Amino acid sequence: MAKTKKSESTPLVGKELLSKLQDLSHLSKREKAKECGYVVGDRVNQSGFMSAILDAKGISLDSNSNGDGRGREASYRVKVHKNGQIVIGSAYTESMGLQSGDEFEIKLGYKHIHLNQITEDE
Repeated sequence: MAKTKKSESTPLVGKELLSKLQDLSHLSKREKAKECGYVVGDRVNQSGFMSAILDAKGISLDSNSNGDGRGREASYRVKVHKNGQIVIGSAYTESMGLQSGDEFEIKLGYKHIHLNQITEDE
């Protein structure tokens, strides 16, 4: 009875996978997936292999990774709407702890806008 390789029975994950990939840097992506155990029958599971690499590196491609699964993550970029307005989303105002009715002074600079919050003592 032939002994099967560990990489063919259980796919490598985590630090073990990343370590093995360093040793296999000379191989193609398909061959790396085979050597790391991402084989189902006679097919190479490249999708599972790539997902495992991303997981091992701590990278998440899930769109709802911002906690509550709603909305988008703040990108810190805005666009001018067709009506000429700029809208700053609630993600920014919530992260700054702003309340309804807070006021700001707008200062225009060269290619930038500063919003300075007006406090009660001003």
